Amino acid sequence: MTASLLSSVEIETQPNPDALVIWMHGLGDSGSSWAAEVGALELPPSARIRFLFPNAPMMPVTINQGYRMRAWYDVFDDALNARCDLDGMRASQENIEALLNHEYERGITPSRTVLAGFSQGGAVALYAGLRHSKKLAGIVALSTYLMGAETMAQEANDANRQTPIFMAHGTIDPVVLPRWAEMSRDALQALRYDVEWQTYSMPHSATEQELRDVGAFLTRVLPPPG
Repeated sequence: MTASLLSSVEIETQPNPDALVIWMHGLGDSGSSWAAEVGALELPPSARIRFLFPNAPMMPVTINQGYRMRAWYDVFDDALNARCDLDGMRASQENIEALLNHEYERGITPSRTVLAGFSQGGAVALYAGLRHSKKLAGIVALSTYLMGAETMAQEANDANRQTPIFMAHGTIDPVVLPRWAEMSRDALQALRYDVEWQTYSMPHSATEQELRDVGAFLTRVLPPPG
């Protein structure tokens, strides 16, 4: 079955964009929250980037007593090894693949495309990005963890073995524990992925400095053509 095209908030930093960032929000949030942070990235005026902030589907979330909210996958438990709904993750992967293919048809090339996300959205960015069949420009994973680590070596696509990854985390995050992110970083580095790692004194959130650092990463991996 073909995945439906998710509703998204779309922002273009300049007319006729030549690059794309698809940025996934966290559990219970929406695309509009992160769309408001584009200015905080402090991108150069020459950057012609289309940002898409998709809205995750509404679904009941087990860890929140079955309450329906926007989620990329169900969360079963607050322990890392028991929280993963891989079927839900694969459904989100299909949704992101549909968005990517739609944007390719609009004229953006994979090599000018970045997948980004926060928390649940960051997990989707890692999962979908490293399995994508076309070479991406980069992956941004904020305050998150690696799902499906045990099958990464077999399922990862060679097209993105060299794709740069920006990972960042708060040192006092009580929701996604710092050690989960460190384990995820180590698992990726053990597979020889190019991971840039940053930490910030913050809980499960983002800081102005982190967003500036993300902006610097985007500027490096999506330089103006020519």
